[in-house]
Amino acid sequence: MNKGELVEAVAKKVKMPKAQIQRVLDETLGTVKKNMKTKKVQLIGFGTFESVRRKKRQGVNPATGKKITIPAKRVPKFRPGQAMKDAVK
Repeated sequence: MNKGELVEAVAKKVKMPKAQIQRVLDETLGTVKKNMKTKKVQLIGFGTFESVRRKKRQGVNPATGKKITIPAKRVPKFRPGQAMKDAVK
């Protein structure tokens, strides 16, 4: 399911215009992205979005086989909630 299909499914379920659902979804995702830079965004029953720091580490360039250093950086992380895990079982 892509974003357009999600918007269509939600619009049909709640009987609202797709354009309005699209705006709400865009704003929700934007707020999650903005806030997860500095703190956890926890949606009970769905999961937790957060930004974690990945340490500097050694890697190998697959083209040359030469060892390289991969710099430290911040990466997004998602941990599913228990309800999400149960739904997937």
